[in-house]
Amino acid sequence: MKAQLLTMSTPDGPFTIIARDGAVLASGWTAVPGELTGQIHAELLPTGYEPVLELGAISAAVEDFYAGNPATAMLVPVVQKSGPFRNHAWDVLRTVEPGHPVTYTEYAELSGNVKAVRAAASACAFNAAALFVPCHRVIRTDGSLGGFRWGLAIKESLLGREREQALALK
Repeated sequence: MKAQLLTMSTPDGPFTIIARDGAVLASGWTAVPGELTGQIHAELLPTGYEPVLELGAISAAVEDFYAGNPATAMLVPVVQKSGPFRNHAWDVLRTVEPGHPVTYTEYAELSGNVKAVRAAASACAFNAAALFVPCHRVIRTDGSLGGFRWGLAIKESLLGREREQALALK
């Protein structure tokens, strides 16, 4: 089945989205769709791509994020597939408040198993839908950024933007 393909310009660089039926399959800060397809589960992998100029609520949510409203992205449907813990952990990530990152340990606890820190980190690493499933909101226990598939400069930018937005709401 074909999917839609959109690359948007953002303050953090090109942001590409692969979507089907109004749901995000994969997204990230790249202009190269091939850098996204490896994260899509084999059963969900599109057979081809239709380039589009916008994706309705999906592209609007990216614009909203960069305009100061990160909540809209959490309303966008996302389709990912893995095992029960990882699927649940991805859902949990969408509940982490912007501007209030959690540690990998806290993320494991929120996901239902305080001892599953490595599994929680793995959920971040295999998350195909960056921004819509905000793995950038998970940091190391010592407060350092940890890893991020799209680079620490982008993770730092996203967290800084969300921190500013959270402070503006106070």
